Amino acid sequence: MTYFTHLTDRAVIAVRGEDRVRFLQGLVSNDVETVEPGKAVWAALLTPQGRWKADFFIIADPDEPCLLIDCASSQSAMLVATLSRFRLRSDVSIQETRLVVHAAWGGLPDVATVENAIVVPDPRLPEAGWRLLMLEPSAAAKADAATYDLHRLVLGLPDGVRDCEAEKTLLLEANFDLLNGVSWTKGCYMGQEMTARTHYRGLVKRRLVPVASEAVLPAPGTAVTADGREIGQIRSSHDHCGLAFLKPDSVDLHLEAEGHRIVPRVPTWFATVQAAEKNSQAAGLGEVSP
Repeated sequence: MTYFTHLTDRAVIAVRGEDRVRFLQGLVSNDVETVEPGKAVWAALLTPQGRWKADFFIIADPDEPCLLIDCASSQSAMLVATLSRFRLRSDVSIQETRLVVHAAWGGLPDVATVENAIVVPDPRLPEAGWRLLMLEPSAAAKADAATYDLHRLVLGLPDGVRDCEAEKTLLLEANFDLLNGVSWTKGCYMGQEMTARTHYRGLVKRRLVPVASEAVLPAPGTAVTADGREIGQIRSSHDHCGLAFLKPDSVDLHLEAEGHRIVPRVPTWFATVQAAEKNSQAAGLGEVSP
């Protein structure tokens, strides 16, 4: 079954000019040089200390030399202002557009529906589906935002503005390394030192993990406990499904939030790193301090 929805909480920024690739390459966590028509990257903008500030998809416009940033609408003005401050003598222009963002999964809508859209696979996971940039909301987009939210939560995909803590969360805590959001081979970018040090030296103290509960999950920021001690925190959720920051060695414990049982639902793509981090912790390896 094909699901198709208009993501009303997304906006699109255009970055034009001869230096557009080089400009973004020096600022974001992923390799902008790999972006081409039909292939997007998911990337983050960090503070100089390596903490999450924003994340977005970077998409090539197939009709003109332009990079399009699919971002949270609540962050679009901040991103335009922040990127503009770094422009200096670079030949780039940065403006918000009127393009709207759609998502599809389970299959693409019919050809007529997507004829004038810019369509790219979601680069995080194949199961995530596609991102579509369109001139106006499509009448064929019948799935609502809640259906998409449940889709991403079940897959374990973070929504940056809801799941990351601004100027606090490290990229590996939010699984950017496991979801194709970081390049380890590109040149320097803002916040790279902390990101690389976390990756090469240490054990991540917490990871964003899909969780489920028989009760409706409580508000973001609610403590997750095991035997009375706090070992994590609820982030975004929809009804009984959500995401939570948890310590790597806690997923097998009896977890609760506000007195209700919380059960981690570790996805396949996460299982390998979970096992490695638990083994490292058992071996007494040091952690990278936040």
